[in-house]
Amino acid sequence: MAEQLVGTVTHFFKGPSVAVVKVVEGHVALGDNVRFLGHTSDFTEPITSMEVNHQKVERANAGDEVAIQVVARVRPHDQVFRVVPD
Repeated sequence: MAEQLVGTVTHFFKGPSVAVVKVVEGHVALGDNVRFLGHTSDFTEPITSMEVNHQKVERANAGDEVAIQVVARVRPHDQVFRVVPD
């Protein structure tokens, strides 16, 4: 499977387990599989919930800061890749 860099983690909120991602290229949408990769992070999961400015959205484009619910801890500067089928 190919991966496309879509953004970088800017914040992580431990309580709700939410990563704030600055989308710099392309887009992400509900149902997309994304990979979080950093010094201590490396996991892939589907996007099940995301918000922009506290409003639920189905898609985020380049330039958006989107909050994505995650299953594991991520850290600022972790890279976010959208996994695309070959």
